[in-house]
Amino acid sequence: MEDYEALLDRAIANLPDMETTDVRFVIPEPRIMMEGKTTILDNFNNIADVINRDPDHVMKYLTREMGTAGKIDGARAIFQGRFSKDMFKANIEAYVEEFVMCSECGRPDTQLIKMDRTMVLKCAACGAHRPVKKRRASAPVKQDAIEEGKEYDVRIDAVGSKGDGIAKMDRFTIFVPGAAKGDTLKIRIKRISGTLAFAERV
Repeated sequence: MEDYEALLDRAIANLPDMETTDVRFVIPEPRIMMEGKTTILDNFNNIADVINRDPDHVMKYLTREMGTAGKIDGARAIFQGRFSKDMFKANIEAYVEEFVMCSECGRPDTQLIKMDRTMVLKCAACGAHRPVKKRRASAPVKQDAIEEGKEYDVRIDAVGSKGDGIAKMDRFTIFVPGAAKGDTLKIRIKRISGTLAFAERV
């Protein structure tokens, strides 16, 4: 028994800091490069490692949400089309919220497991578990939350790296040029791409 406990103590001591301390969980900033009509996420594998998820699962999510095709190429990922850093950042944060963070204790010490036919997020920190939402079934509902050409009142919660105001509505991240954090304003949706929307001030 003593040998087992000694091994257990050593195993616990060797766990990554993210799982044994309260150090803030930080997702790496996406590093992107444009090559012709493609966008390269240069640190894709690093992001997948930090959030502790299968790169293939992350890739499938990003290509579906961004409405494009892509492939993993070594430590990076290549996407068809031109996408901004803010778009990647918003989609990665949405992935982490749904597939990584525990809804009970708010920690990232989780794993995805299959129970029967349901994908479940299980937390190693507090023991909580919850089913992961079936995004395909709920996608049409999400798209109805906002529509292209319609006007909405939003509050700007943050400002992106290119200076665009960022608002949230349902599961949509809305980019509004020329808006400042804290602004409450009326906008018109110009374009929707996955869970991202691009708007103008009215």
